[in-house]
Amino acid sequence: MRKSLFLACLFTATLNTLAQTPKQQVRQYWQKNQTQLIEEYRNFLRIPNVSADSANIRKNAAFIMQMMQQRGIPAQLLEGTAPGTSPAVFGEINTPGATKTLIFYAHYDGQPVNPKQWTGGLQPFDPVFITAPVEQGGTIVSTYKPGDAIDPNWRLTGRGSADDKAGVMTILNAYDALVKSGIKPTVNVKFFFEGEEEVGSTHLADIFRKHRSKLASDLWIIADGPRHVSGKKLVSFGVRGDVNMHLTVFGPKRPLHSGNYGNWAPNPAQRMVSLLASMKDDEGKVLVKGYYDDVTPLTASEKRAIANLPDMEPALKKELGIAKPDGGGASFANLMMVPTLNINGIQAANVGAMAGNIIPTKAEAVLDLRLVSGNTVQRQTDRILNHIRNRGYHILDRDPTDVERQQYDRLIKVSSKTGYNAQRTPMDLPIAQLVVNAVQSTEAEPIVLSPSSGGSLPLYVFEQELNARVVTVPVVNYDNNQHAENENMRVGYLWDGIETMAAIMLLK
Repeated sequence: MRKSLFLACLFTATLNTLAQTPKQQVRQYWQKNQTQLIEEYRNFLRIPNVSADSANIRKNAAFIMQMMQQRGIPAQLLEGTAPGTSPAVFGEINTPGATKTLIFYAHYDGQPVNPKQWTGGLQPFDPVFITAPVEQGGTIVSTYKPGDAIDPNWRLTGRGSADDKAGVMTILNAYDALVKSGIKPTVNVKFFFEGEEEVGSTHLADIFRKHRSKLASDLWIIADGPRHVSGKKLVSFGVRGDVNMHLTVFGPKRPLHSGNYGNWAPNPAQRMVSLLASMKDDEGKVLVKGYYDDVTPLTASEKRAIANLPDMEPALKKELGIAKPDGGGASFANLMMVPTLNINGIQAANVGAMAGNIIPTKAEAVLDLRLVSGNTVQRQTDRILNHIRNRGYHILDRDPTDVERQQYDRLIKVSSKTGYNAQRTPMDLPIAQLVVNAVQSTEAEPIVLSPSSGGSLPLYVFEQELNARVVTVPVVNYDNNQHAENENMRVGYLWDGIETMAAIMLLK
């Protein structure tokens, strides 16, 4: 009798499992394992990941390899040919009978940090839960201990928590959820985790060329960047390009008393702000000659996608304290489709309590140029250089000599970091549409489709070196403070991200 009852219970349990959808099984997996998943993720976030810190970057790569091996994924480092290259972490799972291959990408390096700027008791490499963003009054959940219930509305803090270790975490756990639930991916799955994205992916093309044979695919899935401002899931078909330009305007060889020398000695701070002001009008339009000339026009399908994007401008204006945005009345969505020129920072002498009555020796600024399809790094930077020359400056790539100081009235040093062009995938690409369907299958409400995101990734390198197709499927919250202090990731979006990536691995 007991045996019959046991078999009946086992049969019922088996039927219940078979009746569950893959989405339900994946959800059941993370619900059962969320404590250990979060603790593993916190350990990952404790490893400093600033791109320039090569020793800790290697520790991050080793941690990812361990995560992969624990999930039955053969892992290896893909090194470049140049010394000092941060490695990519690669893995591959072949599915018998699969006709398509997807490569899932995220990066594990992060932006520099200034711990003094982190507020509310937060530290960049000591991940804790907060009830809400600190800027909105959130506080540390000091009572939490491993094993306690985790509120999906909490935020997990730390550098890389959103950008972009969240991509690594959701991709690997999506695969693990499928395997542990007895579900086979329908595609061949490859994993590629980069360690130099935040410094311009300097050696990515080299890694691609050296390991080209391993990287054949039908499509790359990029898990980076934020979901739509509305909170809805997003599939983006492109990214902007990016390049930084560092400007230094020179004044007197030593700082001068502003009373004794004011009106006579050229002030580099004044000259710098005048030069920068000449580059844009009061509405934010770039005045540099030719800056918009080579923008690739949007296709009909891209225009329709933009028209269908949720209008989040009123909410953003309220949240950010903006009365009137720049852009001359153009919509937020349309402004993402044109190139930008942003001042990242400007510095000359001191302000506040340390301010002195001086004429400084130099003024420095960093420009961030975001490129769209049709622009190139070379053409955009050349346009800036021509504009500077037309303002009467002699351009150097180093500090001036005494002879040059006597010869030229206006001297400026300009250097550019390695940049990359924009990339855009056709929205009607069949395999990309399959990805859209997969992501939509995880949501009841319509997801958001965008021709391009506002942020930048070196995706043009994927096309250039591998002839690859690329789409981006972000998983993190838009208000995550990426690249800044108090970076955070909404916990519920981690679980959503696992479900999203798992659905893509079951592409039909």
